[in-house]
Amino acid sequence: MAHPERTPHVERIERSTQHEARSTTPVLLYDGSCGMCSESVQIVLKHDRRGTLRFAALQGEFGMRIIARHPELRSVDSMIWVEQDESGTERVAIRSTAALRIAAYLGGIWRVALIGYVLPTPVRDGLYNFIARHRHQIMGSRENCLVVTPEIRSRFLP
Repeated sequence: MAHPERTPHVERIERSTQHEARSTTPVLLYDGSCGMCSESVQIVLKHDRRGTLRFAALQGEFGMRIIARHPELRSVDSMIWVEQDESGTERVAIRSTAALRIAAYLGGIWRVALIGYVLPTPVRDGLYNFIARHRHQIMGSRENCLVVTPEIRSRFLP
């Protein structure tokens, strides 16, 4: 039985990034051709009370710039949470850690998911990877990017 290609475990990456002006607002990178990822973005948008989270497709300009700064992400098949602190340090979280960051950001009832932090990261990521491997079968693939309304278009990066 062939094993899927394994990537080194990357949970959180930090880099000082002074070469490009960015805000401290978090960005969620998602697979623009994945139906499940697009649906997940819609769920986050629906429950985002702050209205500050921004989004970018991994295949887009912004997503490719993040991956260029963090080459270890090239083989990562995951939603990616990107945030920058006031000191200019860019933090990137993937897999289950990114999902938990989303839950923390959304707050409210979503914070219940933070109990996931009691599980070891390899266990959390194992479950995340199982779902990710089968996401195209679960939700299907999309040929087009997620279509957004004019009201939220400014929250999507190129």
